[in-house]
Amino acid sequence: MDTAIQEAIEAIRPALQMDGGDIELVGFEDGVVKVQLKGACDSCSISWLTLKGGVERVLKDRVPGVLSVEAV
Repeated sequence: MDTAIQEAIEAIRPALQMDGGDIELVGFEDGVVKVQLKGACDSCSISWLTLKGGVERVLKDRVPGVLSVEAV
């Protein structure tokens, strides 16, 4: 499953990098994907929107078993 999650993150990464940010997979447990937002995404006041509206939506669509995404 980590491979599928990583592949989905790689698909998301270019959009984040265009805005000066990045994302890194930290782990996956009990349906929860843990990621670290970096660069501009780390200090952005609406990073929660990117996380829930973008990253979580894509991961749920592409990877069965993903229930939510959390930033650590």
